[in-house]
Amino acid sequence: MNEYGVSATGGAVTTLRKEPAPAAALRVEICERVARNVMALTLTDPAGRRLPPWTPGSHIDLILPNGKSRQYSLCGDRWNTYQYRIAILDEPNGRGASHWLHTNVKEGDLLGYGGPRNHFPMVPAESYLFIAGGIGITPLIPMIDQAARTGRPWKLLYGGRTRHSMAFRDELERYGDPVHIAPQDEVGLPDLASWINDLEPSTKVYCCGPAGLLQAVESACRQCLPYALHTERFEAPARDSSQDRAFTLKLLRSGREIEVGVGMSALDALSEAGIGILSSCRQGACGTCEVPVVDGIPDHRDSVLDETDRQAGDCIITCVSRAHTDHLALDL
Repeated sequence: MNEYGVSATGGAVTTLRKEPAPAAALRVEICERVARNVMALTLTDPAGRRLPPWTPGSHIDLILPNGKSRQYSLCGDRWNTYQYRIAILDEPNGRGASHWLHTNVKEGDLLGYGGPRNHFPMVPAESYLFIAGGIGITPLIPMIDQAARTGRPWKLLYGGRTRHSMAFRDELERYGDPVHIAPQDEVGLPDLASWINDLEPSTKVYCCGPAGLLQAVESACRQCLPYALHTERFEAPARDSSQDRAFTLKLLRSGREIEVGVGMSALDALSEAGIGILSSCRQGACGTCEVPVVDGIPDHRDSVLDETDRQAGDCIITCVSRAHTDHLALDL
């Protein structure tokens, strides 16, 4: 482990159950508003035990009573081993989970969960530039804390529609000069080029937010060194499926073979065969449904894995990715 904690090697939902707890559950200790339409939950183990450790960039999957799961970035103090903190933007026109949580969750409720998982790890660098849009600030908060603790120079550009819609603004402003708050209704869209053009080659850029922001940052970072930019997306970009073909999943533990037809995802094929894989976004943006690949060449179509992971070819995000070969052998 290095100093960053990175290893070197749909329908209506009923009221939450209080008892008995799910097999893996978290208790809502604190439920509070931290910005307009943003709710923060402080979560603990129901029996008061320590929670699994995590690293900056990690998320957990909350499992709702209807069985649906959604991922939320951990944005609290990772050195407090008894609490997780997440923040949830109320999206009435989204897929339903966030609005349901805003409407129903109360202190004392129990929520099933999975994880933590990290597909947005913080890598060592001489300095950092953090760029956040709206609720995209959440995975960056622990990274900022890590940079500050280890004495690495850093800056934050944090944009949002209005000052009152920007979660954890007061908490971040305590850092002083490195933090630049940019509400759109006050200053317009930030000049990203002015932030990125003069970066030192050793600076890593971490960005999370809506698609428009990510596209603008990617464009501004084209002159940066390879692997300087690290992003996390809310939604995956559109994909061309016109050349899709069928392939076979070989499950090494059971010896079963499962056909994945054109127009079907590997995740859905596994589900129809009775193989339960935890999933969340179903867009290739969260990594929850990742499974190990032992043989065959994945056709990676997600927006989670970095180029090193893609070249290794030892995993697949089953909700969107397919196969370049006739089969994939999975460690399932």
